[in-house]
Amino acid sequence: MESLPDALVQCILSLISNAKDVASCNCVSKRWKDSMPYLTSLFFPRNIFDNLTNGYTPDAIMSQIISSVVKLEELVIYCPFSSLGLAMWLSTTGHSLKSLELRMDNIFEQQNHTEIPSKLDCIRSAWNLESLKLWGVLMIHSPNWDVFHKLKNLEIVGARFEEYALSNALRACPNLTNLLLLGCEGLNSISIDNPHLEQCKLDFFGAGNCSLIVNSSKLESLEVQGCSLIRVSETRCLKNLSIANNSGRVYLVDFGKLVSLETLSIRGVQWCWDAISKMLQMASEVKHLYMKVEFTGNSDHLLPFPEIDLVDFFNGHPKLQTFDIHGAMFAALCQKNSLKNVDSRFSIPCLEKVVVTVRSPLNAEQKMSTLETLLMYSKNLKKMAIKILQMKSSHSSADDFFEDICRFRYMNRKIVTIE
Repeated sequence: MESLPDALVQCILSLISNAKDVASCNCVSKRWKDSMPYLTSLFFPRNIFDNLTNGYTPDAIMSQIISSVVKLEELVIYCPFSSLGLAMWLSTTGHSLKSLELRMDNIFEQQNHTEIPSKLDCIRSAWNLESLKLWGVLMIHSPNWDVFHKLKNLEIVGARFEEYALSNALRACPNLTNLLLLGCEGLNSISIDNPHLEQCKLDFFGAGNCSLIVNSSKLESLEVQGCSLIRVSETRCLKNLSIANNSGRVYLVDFGKLVSLETLSIRGVQWCWDAISKMLQMASEVKHLYMKVEFTGNSDHLLPFPEIDLVDFFNGHPKLQTFDIHGAMFAALCQKNSLKNVDSRFSIPCLEKVVVTVRSPLNAEQKMSTLETLLMYSKNLKKMAIKILQMKSSHSSADDFFEDICRFRYMNRKIVTIE
């Protein structure tokens, strides 16, 4: 290193980001110490100050390191810090800072316990941000933010919100292209109106009865967990859609025609049948379909799926390439009249992979007929995986059914596997 020119030494050392390594480099030589101001990224790990004994406070040490950097572009803080310290750091680096990630750790604070200024309010000083990531956030008051015109990516993980506070925060980020809200509490409804949003991933804790409205003409990917009502007005660019509800019931989905949709995943304990039926109709152009909904029904009573005509289903989804179905949907395709319209003219033109999860030996003969039909009429089928999941039965029919599946696998071993 000593034989290298100063510019190259600065370039090499500028790749260091861990604050502990930065402090160590400062002690190596004057030449190395003089290169530290040219860092572009700083990372303070969670436990970096656990064994601090020299009388300095974490805020004081962090201030010394951050203030020594001339043009900081990325700042990641996982260790505890104060709002006063954050306000000072961002006031000196806000003009150059492009990426900020903070572990706030204030989600469980009482509403009457507030720092002045709050940590959220301090972020307004970083007006040049392009990416903001926050962990453990309490947002029960609207943050005092100006408009972040350059902010493209907003990620909040583990948060307790008031609805108006989140709405005002989103309005301060009008040019977002990526929004991620995971582990969110306190919301009954949320409306997202952003013309530039392309990627959106939302996960809400609670009873699963949250309502969601999204308005973005450029939306390409949407993942939602914990909503019972979902409306998306602009869907012509939507390619990937995932809807799940592990706590409540999905009773309304409104997307319009999903002409660009390639991947659809619907999961949950209970969906109203109208919502499932409408979702499948809107997704007629889908290429990859994953279904794991256990029951249907419009009330608390859990009902099985109604009978589904296999020919109508595949004729309604002619581009389907991958089909992953779990118990209830497979059972609906295996009813008495599900195969009544199968004839020599029927074909499944694009299907290449089928994953079937079987949980019950009931109606075994019809289930085997459905598997044989899928194999026979899917001319491009390359793989059929049959998953036997938690099949419980004291009756001999379970053993007979499993023997039938094994025989089917043996006869078609180039395509069929058992998991």
